[in-house]
Amino acid sequence: MMNSSVEIERLVVRRGRATVIDGLDLRIPRGAIVGLLGPSGSGKTTLMRSIVGVQAVRSGTVTALGEPAGAASLRPRIGYMTQQASIYDDLTVRQNLRYFARVQGAPASEVDRVIERTDLTGQRDQLCRALSGGQAGRVSLAIAMLGGPELLVLDEPTVGLDPVLRAELWTLFRSLADDGATLLVSSHVMDEAARCDRLLLMRDGAIIEDTTPSDLLASTGARDAEEAFLRVIEAHAKSSDAAPPEAAASDHPRHGRHAGGAQ
Repeated sequence: MMNSSVEIERLVVRRGRATVIDGLDLRIPRGAIVGLLGPSGSGKTTLMRSIVGVQAVRSGTVTALGEPAGAASLRPRIGYMTQQASIYDDLTVRQNLRYFARVQGAPASEVDRVIERTDLTGQRDQLCRALSGGQAGRVSLAIAMLGGPELLVLDEPTVGLDPVLRAELWTLFRSLADDGATLLVSSHVMDEAARCDRLLLMRDGAIIEDTTPSDLLASTGARDAEEAFLRVIEAHAKSSDAAPPEAAASDHPRHGRHAGGAQ
């Protein structure tokens, strides 16, 4: 666990009668930006919720920062930003942050620090209902950053943003990683892959590739991440189709602190 922020073994998550994640194993290195890429519905949010400890799991183990996921001791050590900005519209930016700082037990001085870090100084006294979608997302990110968590789990933080705002956020992510934090960032925007240190490509509840941006392009011979991802999916589909029935059954058994809500 010394070199891993997260370790997952044989994770199984079911929703009703459907198996969303089936026997997943994963290691996430410390101090890196790890991109979790895949189409909508591939299981990215379910995996992230499992890491944070707010997802009911059927079986398997999830360990974050050396502790069982969801342990009370992890609350100040993990920051979680969900897809939808979960902030109070009738409070200002500063009031929202003060409230969540008290809830999380973070020092009051953290409020001004994260406001400055997320470039919200000009909006600090605005009601959140008056913010743009991108600004509201940055408030959610600022909440997740309160207390300087060691692990940040960010669920599609750049969705709906223009290229300039996306680039600014990725600059911030790199700065946080340089300071020693581990970031798990999900996205379905493939051109963001090049900004990550490591890539997890997810489809149908499985990690079908665990690689680096340069290795992904080299191994597929693709010109960009989107083309590479499509080639990985095609190769994965062919491999699954070619597997003997008994092997497929064995490999894929059929039976077998937070700021926001859930997918």
